[in-house]
Amino acid sequence: MAVNGLLQKGTGGPFLLIGGAEDKDGECRILREFVRLAGGERASIVVITTATRLPGEVGEAYRLVFLRLGAGEVSPVHLDSREKAGDLRHAAILQRATGIFFTGGDQLRIARILGKTLFEHALEAASLGGVVIGGTSAGAAAMGEIMITGGRGGLSPGKNTVKMAPGLGLISGVVIDQHFAQRGRIGRLLAAVAHNPHVLGIGIDEDTAIVVSPDGRFNVLGSGTVTVVDGRTITHTNASDLHPQPMLALTGVTLHVLPQGYGYDFKAGKPYSPGSRMACGPL
Repeated sequence: MAVNGLLQKGTGGPFLLIGGAEDKDGECRILREFVRLAGGERASIVVITTATRLPGEVGEAYRLVFLRLGAGEVSPVHLDSREKAGDLRHAAILQRATGIFFTGGDQLRIARILGKTLFEHALEAASLGGVVIGGTSAGAAAMGEIMITGGRGGLSPGKNTVKMAPGLGLISGVVIDQHFAQRGRIGRLLAAVAHNPHVLGIGIDEDTAIVVSPDGRFNVLGSGTVTVVDGRTITHTNASDLHPQPMLALTGVTLHVLPQGYGYDFKAGKPYSPGSRMACGPL
């Protein structure tokens, strides 16, 4: 589905992307919503632990949380090599899934191990079939067309503030950053968009998520905010200049900060307010 330069593969299924450190002990609003989207008591959830170096511990923690929240079946799966990701037996696991969830860790591991493998193709097919895809922290960052892999925090962006690599591209036209406010990552998201003005920058706070629907919108859920950086309005940047000036110049960029209840319409390129599904001007 093409949306103002954005293409969401998997037009039948939503995405739920979390900025990390989501509530797992209290009300669990975000993870509860993932279980609901996956089918509630009929949900069959596959937890992908590729990003973490503690797959047993992390996979079991999510298995117990999802079962406590009412999921019918939860199966952690750890793929730590491209050989395993290319095995038909592992790809077949996704055929029964109604929800697929990626844990946090290192997003480079997700892209390096799963990218362009049989498992990734099965993931795309599942999304096309209506399966909800979720991810937290690194698991959210890997979903974009471009993936932030590192860079210093802080409010003052430099030209070389951010390191990037191709993501899985399940949602193209976006670059997603996580632990956003807590780790001061506005500078590196601005730098990422300056270098790639055709993509929409989305910074997600901890215990906060975006729920992306196939109609080209996302809603914000959780206790923090989501920062949207739109580079289509940029009038000037020195991001590609060879001049030794190390600090980033960026003018005309559009920025939105959206708490729970607000959302963003990719088609219109504008946010919308609580109680309204109509995109609006500056809020």
